[in-house]
Order: sequence, then C-alpha cells, then structure tokens
Amino acid sequence: MNEFGDGGRLFAPLLSAPLIARTDHAAPSVFRPENMLREARRQKELAWGCVPDVCVIDPDGDIVDYVRRHFAATRCRHWACYHTRMWEWTAGGISFGIIGHVVGGSFSVLVAEQLFASGCRLLVNVASAGQITDAGPPPYYILIDRAMRDEGTSYHYLPPSPYVTADPALIALARTALSGIGHTIHVGATWTTDAPFRETADAIATRRAEGILAVEMEAAALYAFAAACERPVICLAHVSNQLGCVEGDFEKGEANGAGSSLALVTTLAAAWAAQAAAPAKKDGSSRPRRI
Repeated sequence: MNEFGDGGRLFAPLLSAPLIARTDHAAPSVFRPENMLREARRQKELAWGCVPDVCVIDPDGDIVDYVRRHFAATRCRHWACYHTRMWEWTAGGISFGIIGHVVGGSFSVLVAEQLFASGCRLLVNVASAGQITDAGPPPYYILIDRAMRDEGTSYHYLPPSPYVTADPALIALARTALSGIGHTIHVGATWTTDAPFRETADAIATRRAEGILAVEMEAAALYAFAAACERPVICLAHVSNQLGCVEGDFEKGEANGAGSSLALVTTLAAAWAAQAAAPAKKDGSSRPRRI
C-alpha cells in the first residue's frame, strides 16, 4: 500500500486524463465566441461591426504604446471582448488592430477565437522569448515554424503530439517577405510553456538538444487553434533575454523594440494582402506563392 491507500490504482487514471485523454477534438463547442460577443455587445450597447483585417497580439504591450503615440491609434468601437481593449490604425492601405497584455496560451486563444469571430482575417502574435539555443546576442527575432506543446490549451484543439506545426504556406510567405527587411530573423522551433519559472537546467538542456531556439508562452496554443479551425496565424518570437542569467538582460532595443516589431508586422501584412488580392486559379483556389 502507499499514501493513496490502494497501491496507486486511484492515481493511475490521472496520468492520461482528462487533458490528453479527450478524443472529441472535431466536435463543436457548446460555448461559442459568437454567443459571448453577442451578449457583450448587448450589455455594452455596441453596434455590430468588423474588426480590422490584420490583428496583432502584443503580450508586452510595447507595440500598443508605440502605435498610439506614432500612428494615433484609436479604440476600436466594434471590439466587444469583455477582457481586453483593441486599438486600430491604417497603414499602407491596410487596417490594423492590436491588443496588448494577452499573455499565455489560454488567454491568447480566447482572444484569437473572438478576433476571427469578429472579422479578423490574419492574426500575428509578437511575443518576447528567452534564448535556449545561442543564435547570437539578443535581441533578434524567430519566425516560429513549429512549437513544442508544453502547455494545456493546444490539447483541447488537437490530439496529443510533441509539436504543432504552423501552416507551411503561410510560413513560406512570411519567410520570403521578411528576408530583406534588415533585421536578424531566424526560422525554427520554440518551446511553449505555461510555467516560465519552472524552466530548470535539465529541461533547458533537453530542449536545446532537440533544436529548440527559444521559449515563449503562446505559439503552440495559437498554432493548434489555427490548425483545428483553419485560421491564418503567424507567431514571431522576439528573443530579448537569456533567461535573466546575465546582467542587463531583457533589453529589446529602441522603444522596447516596438518599431522593429511593427516593421515586421506591416511587412507580413503587405505580403499577405498582396497574395490575397492575387487572381484565383481556374479551380477557384488562390494562386500559389513560389518560394
């Protein structure tokens, strides 16, 4: 016998349930973002209207501050979310919306669900990240093409697997668009965690051996949502620190890196918009982009 009083039999089922034991990933949810937004609009007395085509999740909030100062971004009167505020502006003929301080997989997907239910057509997440593999001194960027699923939200959207992969066509588009932007941008895998203060030496060594470039808190969840719901999502990691292990860490550059991050976002949006506007092929699908 042990502390459970039964040789561990009561504990054993918990090793597979409920998170990774669920099998109803294709079933629709009873609780829908559209329904919550309907009630939020009613309670807030908001008229129906679409949010901007391109939306940005900015966990640190620095880009929000930047576009409010330099682009006169204003509150989006059609964003009905209970938990966040959206700021909107137009640049290069493209409408943008941005939401700050959305940290972690569960919060980011909660917001993403509502964004696409509100008319968003492309979502870009730009999150600070900690260096796992030394690709040079921070700050620099990673275009995340796959993310390790060391969090909980992704398992509610896709069956268990070690990684979730971004849409290859969207990553190819982003890779080409960002190739001449003048910032250091790596393409590779990150580790998505729910517990940043449990990044132990053994865990970091294991992730590094697997080729992980950085650790962040949103990409696996967002990419699982994107794959399950067929929504266009791009995740960028702004590697700003070496896990606090050096003096003077967590520096992201001028204006906390907001200007450079915004340049990446607007470049991605322009490439996406150009592709979306390309003539359709005879079978009705969009013209493929050659990389």
